[in-house]
Amino acid sequence: MPSLQITQDLPDRGLFRANITSRLGARPIENATVRISNINDPNIVIDEITTDQNGQTDSIELAAPPVEYSLEPNDTQPYSVYNIQVSAPGYETQNFSGAEILSGQTALQDVQMLPLERTESDTAQLYVIPPHTLYGDYPPKIPEDEIKDVTQTGEIVLSRVVIPSAV
Repeated sequence: MPSLQITQDLPDRGLFRANITSRLGARPIENATVRISNINDPNIVIDEITTDQNGQTDSIELAAPPVEYSLEPNDTQPYSVYNIQVSAPGYETQNFSGAEILSGQTALQDVQMLPLERTESDTAQLYVIPPHTLYGDYPPKIPEDEIKDVTQTGEIVLSRVVIPSAV
């Protein structure tokens, strides 16, 4: 799994719940194991829960930054991040890195699991959820002219929302 070094103040709590189904037929998967671990060290398991006959887990509380971080723009990441691993007998293990938990909110992770091939391959897939564009290290946006030449073909990006109307 990628090594994201995340250190932050986590005095609040957010909720996490998973919904696990089979990719073939969308049937719920009972007794799937959902393991939540530390983003910095996947070997540090924070909690482990199992699904019911509907393929759903109970909601569990996870540490999150103060809600104030998400009320106004600032440089502090307003959510905590975790690794999630989902496994079930007869299905390929699924891994998610970067699941976001906000204070006072419920994060729902839908997982569609693929049945194992007859070859009994034990390969696990890793899905990396990238950091939010406000907090990730992304290249700067390419500046665009405020006034566009409408004689050009292609897409035009307007500076404000325009609702077309019939006159």
